[in-house]
Amino acid sequence: MNFPSFLHVLRRAGGLCLLGAALVLSAASAGAAERIPDPKAAPNDFLEAVANNMLDAVKADPQALRGEPTHIAALVRRYALPYVDMNKTTRLAAGRYWRQASAAQQQSLVQAFTGTLIRTYSGAFTRVTAGTTISVLPFRGDPKADDAVVRTTISQPNSPAIGVDYRLERTDAGWKVYDLNVEGIWLIQNYRNQFAAEIGSNGIDGLIKALNAKQ
Repeated sequence: MNFPSFLHVLRRAGGLCLLGAALVLSAASAGAAERIPDPKAAPNDFLEAVANNMLDAVKADPQALRGEPTHIAALVRRYALPYVDMNKTTRLAAGRYWRQASAAQQQSLVQAFTGTLIRTYSGAFTRVTAGTTISVLPFRGDPKADDAVVRTTISQPNSPAIGVDYRLERTDAGWKVYDLNVEGIWLIQNYRNQFAAEIGSNGIDGLIKALNAKQ
């Protein structure tokens, strides 16, 4: 199972996307001071804090900066997931098939998709360098709304800037990231098409098996 179109733009963006931008609080490295983002702040302030913490931590962590995927994956699992609503991301990616799945299948699909995204973003993160920067653009939405899009640009030395939009939902715990757009490709829509094709051929259990096979 492969997602070439989205992975192509993700790699160009240097991996600083949904899980990447929410990757690490500074506890990921001894050289960075801990700064906990406030999920109940304005959505752009929240995302900016998370993204800057991530950059500070990776740049201060020699193994992460060298792009070691196993090490980065461990950081993702430890520090990213509290800021991402993987249940919603998976449910929307599965579309109408989500309602056809049993509770056990839904749980297994969330776990399998989480593993897939961690692997994907860990691999893309190998392109981060000391010169990578992320800029949050002025917020255009209603900060009191329950759903928001935060626009950013990611810059790499000697490369054109990449625009990445993040979709967040306000929950009881504060803002959670659940989708993103890289160069016009929304993550959920891209995976929804792939999921539908896999489920149509092999069922929900076949999709779970295919995702787990890539871990």
